[in-house]
Amino acid sequence: MASEVKTNKLSPSTGTTLSVGDSGDTLALATDAVTGFNVGSDAAGDVLYNDGTDYTRLAKPGTPADEVLTFATGATAPSWVAAGGGGLNSVQTFTASGTWTRPADVTKVIMYVTGGGGGGKSGTAPTSTCGGFSGSTAIKFLDVSSISTATITIGGAGVAGASPTAGGNSIWSDGTNTITGVGGGAGTNSTQNTGTRPTATGGDINLSGGSTTASNYASMGSYWGSGSNVNAAGLNPGEGGYGPYFGTGGNGAAGILYVQEYK
Repeated sequence: MASEVKTNKLSPSTGTTLSVGDSGDTLALATDAVTGFNVGSDAAGDVLYNDGTDYTRLAKPGTPADEVLTFATGATAPSWVAAGGGGLNSVQTFTASGTWTRPADVTKVIMYVTGGGGGGKSGTAPTSTCGGFSGSTAIKFLDVSSISTATITIGGAGVAGASPTAGGNSIWSDGTNTITGVGGGAGTNSTQNTGTRPTATGGDINLSGGSTTASNYASMGSYWGSGSNVNAAGLNPGEGGYGPYFGTGGNGAAGILYVQEYK
């Protein structure tokens, strides 16, 4: 049908666009109830915002799709921004050296960096021997919004023997921050271990590695668990090896780096 002008109604012909007013004209609606009104888009999720003078269309967010509206100080209209942080997004566990890569949307991490456990001292009767010290653990909260990668080093296990070796250091290094779980010292011939008890560095909390205080005992446990009571290697990450009264000592356990990642 052709376009018609009726009392209180404008009816454009099908398929045509009705234009009302000229440039510079002010058009007003009689009530606040508006049905079917669109400003350049009918996309689901769009928001029509009135700033006190005019309406502005706020298009729905694209990628990421979990954006929310916020009103920044001094702004004349709200805007879509990434959803607020704080939720646990993901975790990464390193038991071998490698590279940490920040996942999309992650801005903060809490990491646990544990060095390798020292090897237990082997001995022959009547010599008393001690187990290796466990690796120390650094706990660190870090804002990684400007960090894309970090180099991860995992401390190796100390080896048992007549001349046991210490555990290696586990390290997070991103060019600005260095967080180190220092490896545990090796066991010694003594009724009280005179080896090196390590303390972590660079963390918000720097824990010392557990130590043996008497002969014929396993090393004390690491942050990740208690020590072994048998002539064996450390059971949990960072534990030192067993130190027998006499006989073969146990190897330490390798370190670990555990990262909790938050939005």
